[in-house]
Amino acid sequence: MSITAILRAAKRITYGIYAWIALIAVVVPAVVVLAVMPTRRWRRFVTHWAAKIYFALIASPVGIQGARLLPDAPCVLIANHASYLDGMILTAALPPRFTFLIKQEMASLPFAGYLLKRIGSEFVNREDGRHRHRVARRLLKAAQSGDSLAFFPEGTFDEAPGLKRFQAGAFGAAWRARLPVVPVVISGSRAKMPADVWLPAPGPISIRVCEPVEPATQDSAAELLSASRRRLLEWLEEPDLARTSVGSSPPADDP
Repeated sequence: MSITAILRAAKRITYGIYAWIALIAVVVPAVVVLAVMPTRRWRRFVTHWAAKIYFALIASPVGIQGARLLPDAPCVLIANHASYLDGMILTAALPPRFTFLIKQEMASLPFAGYLLKRIGSEFVNREDGRHRHRVARRLLKAAQSGDSLAFFPEGTFDEAPGLKRFQAGAFGAAWRARLPVVPVVISGSRAKMPADVWLPAPGPISIRVCEPVEPATQDSAAELLSASRRRLLEWLEEPDLARTSVGSSPPADDP
């Protein structure tokens, strides 16, 4: 191994260890504050700023393009999923009015599960149809009270770049409630902390807010899903992995 390669590896390891120390330094006080903060609005505000501070500390502040396209009214935001950092990136970038739709397994994780519950995240069991229906009803009720929803329709991620097939998720609820779908492209997170890698690497992070897709312009929830996916792919510099499988996505019915 050359001296250059050794120095590069040492730099990444040093940065990765520092990133974890910074995360602990931010998360532990935030969890303490969240434990006593009385309202969900203020808990989300604290979490939003904790995430912004963390990325500033590791020299990767989240750049935002197209912020003016984010509706002030309730909406459903979708984003590509490439890294363990994606949820925190959206938390730092989005206004605190967003509810995150997250797979049920995350609820049992130490610290992360508690934090997600305290900011009002919705957990869904994708294998349980009745549970998906209950979550759909809650999301529609939340939208009527002014909340917006953010989720990763791919459901998971791995090391290989590319946009996976979408789960139907909340597209059905968005179409019935006539909520605009806002595609958001996250860039830089895969290189910074890809799957099966636990030490973050130096590098920039940014998101691009795309033009919303209005349900009124689509004839069904499935068409809303497809149109939202096409708009996200316009800006995502990764391949469309759904083209390699039969069909593009499952039918969009309920979360």
